[in-house]
Amino acid sequence: MSEKSEKSGATTEPRLSVLKTYKLYVGGKFPRSESGRVYEVSDSKGNWLANAPRSSRKDARDAVVAARKAFGAWSGATAYNRGQILYRIAEMLEGRREQFVREVAEAEGLSKAKAAAQVDAAIDRWVWYAGWTDKIAQVVGGANPVAGPFFNLSSPEPTGVVAVLAPQESSFLGLVSVIAPVIATGNTAVVIASENAPLPALSLGEVLATSDLPGGVVNILSGRTAEIAAPLAAHQDVNAIDLTGADETLAKELEIAAADNLKRVLRPQPVDYAATPGIDRMTAFLETKTVWHPTGSLGASGSSY
Repeated sequence: MSEKSEKSGATTEPRLSVLKTYKLYVGGKFPRSESGRVYEVSDSKGNWLANAPRSSRKDARDAVVAARKAFGAWSGATAYNRGQILYRIAEMLEGRREQFVREVAEAEGLSKAKAAAQVDAAIDRWVWYAGWTDKIAQVVGGANPVAGPFFNLSSPEPTGVVAVLAPQESSFLGLVSVIAPVIATGNTAVVIASENAPLPALSLGEVLATSDLPGGVVNILSGRTAEIAAPLAAHQDVNAIDLTGADETLAKELEIAAADNLKRVLRPQPVDYAATPGIDRMTAFLETKTVWHPTGSLGASGSSY
């Protein structure tokens, strides 16, 4: 080693490759599957990319426990605070943009330019939903006219724990498009990543863990979609399920299982994830609470008080 190299601390010796170990994201932590199983993930040309955890029924149940534990505080947070956190997610993604561009390009067989467009749209999507957190109640809630001296007010409330089957083809933009509306409205989520392209979803867990999002609000599982979705659809503590990533046969089976505890079900439908999403995915997992309150006796002028 030269004197210059010694002073600068540089070395010419070859380094070993540091391969990334992908893990689940459950309860704000990064466990391996309790089963110890993994499966190979390949790019669009069949080249090996990584081994992803293959989640089990136990992992799914653990994720539901984490989501339920986080629901009270997250649903009770102010809408403004939820918006700040969603915006923070966008900030963190912006800082890791190049990593996600590479992962999306490999996962979906896209050029770097097209993958960058997908990642940019996903970041913008977080910002879009961040802006809706304190506005959705104004759109879907309100005062109702009634025949009597009463105030009748309707306001939206989150459904609870939502199981989300992420899109199979759109590994990142589609993923964000189904997660963000669920948590923007105060729900917590158990997400099953795309079976063939789970790596962007698992990397998203690392972003969520450093973005002020409380642990358990979003839980991300990878593996065989049908294997993980079945126990979630039948789980008595899951309040709703988004079947976006299920094929027609699986969707029918899961919908039947979900009927056992009257889960809300969002059926799979064709979606253009590049288009402005609208509010349908937010309202799909909202309940309406209606409150009656007496106005008080009316005076001669007709005033309530």
